[in-house]
Amino acid sequence: MDAREQDGPTAGDALEPDTKDWTWVLGRACPECGLDVGAVPREELGERLRANADAWGPVLERGDARERPDATTWSALEYGCHVRDVFALFGERLTLMLSEDDPLFGNWDQDATAVASRYAEQDPAAVAADTVAFGHALAARFDALDEAAWQRAGRRSDGASFTVESFGRYLLHDPVHHLHDVGGTAGGAGGVLP
Repeated sequence: MDAREQDGPTAGDALEPDTKDWTWVLGRACPECGLDVGAVPREELGERLRANADAWGPVLERGDARERPDATTWSALEYGCHVRDVFALFGERLTLMLSEDDPLFGNWDQDATAVASRYAEQDPAAVAADTVAFGHALAARFDALDEAAWQRAGRRSDGASFTVESFGRYLLHDPVHHLHDVGGTAGGAGGVLP
């Protein structure tokens, strides 16, 4: 029996990859976090992204932020790193959608990124600060969109197509869901502003 078998999961160990296609959240409420992105007015995306980014600070200040709750679940720190990187990645993809016609997004393996970037070893305060910076920057970009920009398109390599509007709604679910995963709040049930 090795040390991991005796002591349980070690932060930084790779987990079973998430292979779900989460685009279904565009059509119905998430039964886990409660968010119905279809009911969120697009004009509120920026406000909700800012609130979510701000909510990660208190989560990452907790004494147990580095601890995994079980063998199949990231720690709050690992989730925080993921959300920070989602904000950065979606900022890049939004730039593509606004500057190119129907761009094809490069693939991103979130699980490989977690291992390669050593999420479990990162500084929680730095992760919180970067999450706020990236989240607020992305929120400001959604706030500034005009009618034509909301309709611009982009695609993933798996065939999923988005307009900027559906892309923003799809994006919102990710950090809200993960805030729910770690027991954080951002102004209401499931980390969603009322």
